[in-house]
Amino acid sequence: MKFALPLFGADSTPPARAQTQRSTMMEYDQPLVWVVLLLMLFGMVMVYSASISLPDSPKYAHYKNAHFLIRQASFIAISLFAGLLAFRVRIETWQRWAPYLFVGTLILLLLVLIPGIGKGVNGAKRWLSFKVFNLQPSELMKLFVVLYAADYTVRKQQFMHKLTKGFLPMAAAVGCVGLLLLLEPDLGAFGVIVCIAMGILFLGGINGIWFGGIGATLVATFSLVIMLSPWRRERIFAYLNPWTEENSLGKAYQLSHSLIAFGRGELFGVGLGGSVEKLHYLPEAHTDFLLAVIGEELGFVGVLVVVVMFYWLVKRSFDIGRQAIAIDLTFAGLTAKGIGIWIGVQAFINMGVNLGLLPTKGLTLPLMSYGGSGVLINCVGLAILLRIDYENRLRMRGGRV
Repeated sequence: MKFALPLFGADSTPPARAQTQRSTMMEYDQPLVWVVLLLMLFGMVMVYSASISLPDSPKYAHYKNAHFLIRQASFIAISLFAGLLAFRVRIETWQRWAPYLFVGTLILLLLVLIPGIGKGVNGAKRWLSFKVFNLQPSELMKLFVVLYAADYTVRKQQFMHKLTKGFLPMAAAVGCVGLLLLLEPDLGAFGVIVCIAMGILFLGGINGIWFGGIGATLVATFSLVIMLSPWRRERIFAYLNPWTEENSLGKAYQLSHSLIAFGRGELFGVGLGGSVEKLHYLPEAHTDFLLAVIGEELGFVGVLVVVVMFYWLVKRSFDIGRQAIAIDLTFAGLTAKGIGIWIGVQAFINMGVNLGLLPTKGLTLPLMSYGGSGVLINCVGLAILLRIDYENRLRMRGGRV
């Protein structure tokens, strides 16, 4: 009796079954989308809780109780639409436009400093007013420096071990950004941008000796900036000892009340909406110190949930970047990792400030704090990350972008 041999090997998968298995790969990263949506919606709820009492103060007397909730919901809707548009743009198009976007944002940073054009809030000029909303160019720069640094590293790959051709041009570009940000002033945004640029250069293969020397130089530069600025110096001293009467009523006022909020929250919090510190004790509770309100109302458990979601988001960014580099998409890989550095560093600084681990800086919690520019650019950046993952999956299935 004769037996017909199959057209595939003994250990092979039948064609129909193999096709079924290939089709189980999702076209996009659904868990990534859900984590981003959960962070934004959770942030919207907490922004409402943190801002509901603001109309009781003279500054916001003409505002309705749901003013910040409505605006944040509008920001999220616009940001999701912008993210959908950004997702449809191919990564090679982002790479081609990276230098122009970087230069264009430099011009916007310059416009902020021109009297009559830039808008000042609490002593800092960081916004361009467009009547309906205020644009913060430093938020744009965080994204576009990711794209520019990734593109620069790919273009200059053969010179990355050389100081003059490899590092100095990038250092000059970041130096221009830093000068404009320090004139606003916005030391926090400058710190995030430096971390992004240095992180991408390190991942791109910059000489280890130069990297160490540059890191030491940057630390010395930031220390010098703080020492030469009396109000920054006072803030550092207040941070080191926030509980003296002078500091707790002065430069460490926000920090001391933030720590009180975490202390009141304990393990499970006082309950959603039950915060006392948001009742005009903790300034900027709906922006820079949103995590303190989360800590007071939802306790250690609520804060831990936020930390875990941000950790997963950063880890997923690096996983996507590593996957892109493995299939020879270096720009896409460095961009994905750069987005992870950006979100991770900014979230770490904001959480560190809220918990008293770092000196007070005006940096928002990505995706969660109140603000149109921040949420919009965060969404666009994460849409680019999602596009990188989409193109990775498409190529691994043998398709074309």
